[in-house]
Amino acid sequence: MTPLYAQNLDFSRYNVLAVDDVPINLVLIQKMLAKFNFSLRTAANGQLAMTAVAAQKPDLILLDLMMPVMDGFEVIRQLRANPDTAGIRIVILSALNSNDDIVRGYQLGANDFITKPIIMEKLLNSVATQLQLVNL
Repeated sequence: MTPLYAQNLDFSRYNVLAVDDVPINLVLIQKMLAKFNFSLRTAANGQLAMTAVAAQKPDLILLDLMMPVMDGFEVIRQLRANPDTAGIRIVILSALNSNDDIVRGYQLGANDFITKPIIMEKLLNSVATQLQLVNL
């Protein structure tokens, strides 16, 4: 069976926001996802992510958890509490990998959880799946 990301699907109409306080992580995400050809914006912390969401609601957020100013858990909590942003798909990308952190992420409303270091195929498949779910 061919993975979703390899099926030449058109993702160009989607808007994705990547949030991470480590610039090289954002560069790596951009390189890994270049084949999707969607609009990819970045934010360096949770507060900047909330500002970016208010300016233009993304279809998907790729969200780190450990960040200054506002962590990823708080970003999820605030997004899910607002009816205008509650439906945004969220994939956590984090070095936090304890069962408690993963369960907390899902309980707050994350749609997927990928631990760092990021395995490219897992990220590609998760992004493709989440963007397809946007239409359902």
